[in-house]
Amino acid sequence: PNNLYSAQTIFSFKSLAQHRILYGSFIPSYYSRSITVSSLAEIYPYLKTIHILSITLWMLGMLYLPRIYAYHADTLAGSDTDTTFQTMEERLLRSLLTPCMILVWITGILLIFAIGGQVGGWFHLKFVLIILLSGLHGMLSKHRKNFINGENTKEAPFFRTLSFISAGFMVVIVFLAGLKPF
Repeated sequence: PNNLYSAQTIFSFKSLAQHRILYGSFIPSYYSRSITVSSLAEIYPYLKTIHILSITLWMLGMLYLPRIYAYHADTLAGSDTDTTFQTMEERLLRSLLTPCMILVWITGILLIFAIGGQVGGWFHLKFVLIILLSGLHGMLSKHRKNFINGENTKEAPFFRTLSFISAGFMVVIVFLAGLKPF
């Protein structure tokens, strides 16, 4: 059970505790135990809460960033307004969207382990939609680089449509997770 390669052990912190002893770095002693599926089940409510909060914040950014792009598309490259929009977009992506997306993925995977991997058919559709939403996130990051390089060719209606697509994904995902229809 405490073996790193056992079926129920996800990761082990024993090597970190040994590192603390050998090299004197500070790692609390409670990290010297393994995290198992049963211990994940104990923290399930906390994982779920973090998951829901990170989804909410990620979606906030996914709805807001395309709207900023829509306004940015109407400005002249190199102007003061262009610089202001670039700063807003960078801060939104780096401080909110990307960290929240990463948290959604990490907590989502841990939640699957916590319930023993028993998911219904609804989950597979939700998973595909999350992958597509992550791809949309990547596409928004690419558009930010286009704005920085002065290479944006898209107009405001395109970006407004992306905002509605994000909202559509969110609605379907919430219904799937809440109702678990199949």
